[in-house]
Amino acid sequence: MTRIALYPGSFDPLTNGHLDIISRACRLADRLVIAVGAHHEKSAFLSAEKRKALIAAEIANIADNIDVAVFDGLVVDAARDLGASLLVRGLRNGSDFDYEMQMAGMNQAMAPDVETVFLAAAPSINYLSSSLVRQIAAMGGDISSFVPAQIAEAVRDRIGRAG
Repeated sequence: MTRIALYPGSFDPLTNGHLDIISRACRLADRLVIAVGAHHEKSAFLSAEKRKALIAAEIANIADNIDVAVFDGLVVDAARDLGASLLVRGLRNGSDFDYEMQMAGMNQAMAPDVETVFLAAAPSINYLSSSLVRQIAAMGGDISSFVPAQIAEAVRDRIGRAG
């Protein structure tokens, strides 16, 4: 039986922190699916399809057992649809832990056959968040040390700045 892990998130944009989790999570299962959330109530910075394409390009050299999918709805439904038995979640700090424990409990209640696994962010990048990257970029700051080059370019293009 193939063990499939699902790493869901907005990835808006993908950061070096996400890549850290991806590079470690792909060793936990036979197949890792990065699930890009496309939630209609949230206005995304980059479209779901753009995020999917950017992530696919970035993961090409990490491992050959990683796929990217887009989902809209509950994470547990996406996990079931993709045959995943593991949900991978990254933790940066205690606040993330509190929130993720609550989500893990809700997901466990809805899908007892899907287990949540937490991976702690590397200390050197545990401060990274997509929202801070977007904010820095919007204010003309240099985000090149926080995201891969192709992602930084896409963010700058979206903002319309060279910063």
